[in-house]
Amino acid sequence: MLAMLQPVRSILWSVALLLLGNGLINTLLTLRGTDEGFSSTVVGVIMSAYFVGFTCGTWVSSRLIRRAGHIRAFAFCAALCASGALLHIIFVDPWVWIVLRFFYGLAFVTLMTVIESWLNGQAASHERGRVFATYMLVNLGAIAAAQQILRLDTPGGFLLFAVTAILISWALLPITMTRRQQPTVPENAKSSLKALLGFAPLCVAASVLSGLAMGAFWGMAPLYARQLGWSAADVGMLMSVTILGGALLQLPIGRFSDKHDRSQVMTWVVIVAAALAVLMPLAPNQATLMGLFFLWGGFSFAIYPLAVAQLIDQLHPEEVVSASADMLVTQGAGSALAPILAGILMGALGPQALPLYIAAVLALLGAYALYRRRHVSDLLHGHAHFEPMTQTSPLSLEMIFDDSQPDLFDDPSFYEENERYRLVEAYRQRE
Repeated sequence: MLAMLQPVRSILWSVALLLLGNGLINTLLTLRGTDEGFSSTVVGVIMSAYFVGFTCGTWVSSRLIRRAGHIRAFAFCAALCASGALLHIIFVDPWVWIVLRFFYGLAFVTLMTVIESWLNGQAASHERGRVFATYMLVNLGAIAAAQQILRLDTPGGFLLFAVTAILISWALLPITMTRRQQPTVPENAKSSLKALLGFAPLCVAASVLSGLAMGAFWGMAPLYARQLGWSAADVGMLMSVTILGGALLQLPIGRFSDKHDRSQVMTWVVIVAAALAVLMPLAPNQATLMGLFFLWGGFSFAIYPLAVAQLIDQLHPEEVVSASADMLVTQGAGSALAPILAGILMGALGPQALPLYIAAVLALLGAYALYRRRHVSDLLHGHAHFEPMTQTSPLSLEMIFDDSQPDLFDDPSFYEENERYRLVEAYRQRE
């Protein structure tokens, strides 16, 4: 295992430092904005700006990397993120923060694209699955650990913003000192979302609605806990506990889906996550609410990777990256809208509007999944392997899809008479 990770060791160190800084600033800004008297709606818009920038960055990141090279593009974007963290404390104004969050998201997705293309280039094809699993472990572990840095100081001080800038700057050190050859960056995958909607609408719906739910959590959960009267340290613990639940539970859920009807597993996962969100306003104490968030994290974090795995069940290997780019855009669109919707509801109805909003979104997805199972036979053949994942760049899918996996459509007779055969072929033959 250690020998397998040797070529990507410096990259993983950069990932850990980068995600420590990013995980800290995301929670810190919500807490500082609340302390500054920003309304729930304004905080939601600020958080949404990051997801808008992240989504827009998926179209420009590859061009920047091809123009400047991996190391220079990484240094350029890391400098933007580190300086952006400090500018938040210099200009405490919601309109300035909205602009800063947009460009931060734009730069951050470029950083992730550099990292993931480098991981793809350094890992042998038969080792990419294990490298990706390690990468996700580092990713989630760093975000969870970042929440505990909130204990160092109050959100009203300068220290936590400085720590964020330092961590992001330190992420430059391992990757700029590596002697490994820089990989090439492929052209942006062509999008065909309309065709994807034609033969995998449940996957697209799960992507959008999971974005609407998870975007609200990432952007507004710190505000929710703060409005309940929790301290900054307690807010950090809530975020860490939820992320830990997502890290520990989504893998067994995913492995279970590998051996059973994946759409049925996803349906029940969504329903359970919605039920857990409904129970949150009824929690009698802080410890019970923490436990509910732990379980909710385990189920809700699994929804998007389950949707991706089900989509891969229906694709040829060469189509995976293109389709995953479409999925990331749809999830990003949901994530961008979520904090605004949740913020408006929290402003009107109070903090408990957040879990109820999340429950409503997941219930809508559960109802649609039940409808699909009852009235529509999805075109599936074979099973891809589930891998846990968070919001990332399209290149991550190259790591989790083994080229040695058998073609999922080796038997044309399986779908030749299916009414959606031409939709699948239209997707494959798109220009």
